[in-house]
Amino acid sequence: MSLFGWWRAAKPRLDADQQRRLEQLPNPAALGDSSLRTQRWVVVDLETSGLNLNRDQVLSIGAVVIEDGAVDFSQLFERTLQRTDTKLSPSVLIHGLGPSAIAAGSDPVEALLDFMEFVGDSPLLAFHAPFDKHMLGRALKDSLGYRLAHPFLDVADIAPLLCPEAHIREAGLDDWINHFKLQVGERHHASADALATAELMLILFSRARQQHIDTPHALQTRLSQWKRRKQAPSF
Repeated sequence: MSLFGWWRAAKPRLDADQQRRLEQLPNPAALGDSSLRTQRWVVVDLETSGLNLNRDQVLSIGAVVIEDGAVDFSQLFERTLQRTDTKLSPSVLIHGLGPSAIAAGSDPVEALLDFMEFVGDSPLLAFHAPFDKHMLGRALKDSLGYRLAHPFLDVADIAPLLCPEAHIREAGLDDWINHFKLQVGERHHASADALATAELMLILFSRARQQHIDTPHALQTRLSQWKRRKQAPSF
């Protein structure tokens, strides 16, 4: 063993079937020039044990699919992950993920394989995506040894990009729901928040087309340009 070998995380132990499933996951597709409407998008929301990017864990995953200009209710995903040794923050308990629900959850390896099979090669959308991307990526690496490389767009950036008149650039999901007067049901658990985000995104796709942003690649490009302008120093 090398001097620094003890620093390396242990490689996840997968059985033969799990390894086969991992190897059969499709490579992510780049955002291309098909229409926004025909692109399959996976809208994801996570519940985590806290907000520490390096210590806290993914507790549940909720996801819905947008395809052909609508939410496809035949394609829904929801899993609670078994985390018996995880300390839960008060906010997690508010969201209904108590110790019994976590203890009765799915094996993380199986749940994460199920989720990535559900995602396929599709791009991901989330509200405050950098957090979800980091937490999901770390969970996939820790449990599967898998590197998340899917395009992952942030609805919290897309909304002010396409709706500058709203003047709510640093808004949360509830602010945008109220702005568009969306009638959403239950909130604050993963699947419900994913659905609320998807309903908001349908409005934003319509706004994008009105602004002649007609393809996933064009949306990604416009978003990157907008973020660079926002981060540029002003004189």
